[in-house]
Amino acid sequence: MLKQAHCKKLPHEYRKQRAGAGRFLRPGKVRMGRLTTHVLNTAEGVPGAGITIELYRASDATGDRQLVKTVVTNDDGRCDSPLLEGEAFVKGTYELHFLAGDYFETRGVSDGAPRFLDRILLRVGLSDPGQHYHVPLLVSPYSYSTYRGS
Repeated sequence: MLKQAHCKKLPHEYRKQRAGAGRFLRPGKVRMGRLTTHVLNTAEGVPGAGITIELYRASDATGDRQLVKTVVTNDDGRCDSPLLEGEAFVKGTYELHFLAGDYFETRGVSDGAPRFLDRILLRVGLSDPGQHYHVPLLVSPYSYSTYRGS
């Protein structure tokens, strides 16, 4: 006979303050949002190690943008720390620029000049500084895809 598992219910005040992805906050705790990414080289089935990523904060009103950070992905295709977190995480529109053309050229993949895919720009709106926004990039020399991950 199978035993039924019983889940312990959380106190009502814990359920009111969802932290996202099934996690709950204790009373008095503040949600700390973050922006993360990782890159997968789908042409070779490997992590996108060594890809330069530039993060910009964009102004919808003027069209201007300000460089926030430049990072290079590690051997796992991830950044060593979040692109944004804590006080640096401000509601707004951001652009992630993935320098995929340079990456594929270092791997010996080149289709001449100009490159078919060079700088991949993803413009994302971050509306809740308490959420975790994960923006993966799946990339090959001739295509890319993204989604909001977890």
